[in-house]
Parts: sequence; C-alpha cells; structure tokens
Amino acid sequence: QVQLVESGGGLVQPGGSLRLSCAASGRTFSSYSMGWFRQAPGKEREFVAGITPKGGATFYADSVKGRFTISRDNAKNTVFLQLDSLKPEDTATYYCAARDGGYVSWTPNDYPYWGQGTQVTTSS
Repeated sequence: QVQLVESGGGLVQPGGSLRLSCAASGRTFSSYSMGWFRQAPGKEREFVAGITPKGGATFYADSVKGRFTISRDNAKNTVFLQLDSLKPEDTATYYCAARDGGYVSWTPNDYPYWGQGTQVTTSS
C-alpha cells in the first residue's frame, strides 16, 4: 500500500514554469513505477510522463516532450514533474500514480494508487 500527496500546482502565465511534487508513504517506493497524469474539465485523464522504479527510464506524451521533465528521489520517497514553457492547453488537474513493478503504463486503470491531484492553470 502506498499513499500519494501532490503539491506545487498554481496559476502561471504562458511560458512560465512550475515544479510539481508527489510525496509517497511506505517503505517500498523504490519498487514502484510512477506516472503523472492530467485531466482537464470534460476530458479523459491522460498520461503525461512516467518513470521506472530506479529512474533509469522516462517516458513522455508527445504533447509535453521537451517541456516537462519527470524525476524521482527514492531516498525521499518523492517524484517530481518540472513543467516549463507552459501553455494554456496544459491547464488541468495533475495526478501522480503508482504501480508495483518496472513497467510504466500509459493507461490510468493500470495504476492502483493515486494522489488527490493538484491544479495547474496557465493563463495570462
């Protein structure tokens, strides 16, 4: 079992940056693949980025590749998502999710553990 708590969301102008954090409880954080997803009003939840348990591999949706960076600190049980060059279309609630094992899935239903979400709004 793992509990996840996101933080770091907010209101930012286009072109700005934010850093999201997701703090996890439990002693086995380093065995979980982690994903960041987002959901805008009226839209389905979509994969944004993922990282393998030891951080050796990362994956990104095409819409954020080159602008967002996922990383993790297993000593601190935390995964991060750096959001740069933000666009209005990045506005959404951002969720972190965890699944046991080394496979980073792009499917929300493959993740049994979720945080409560943090709102990111990009607007001038």
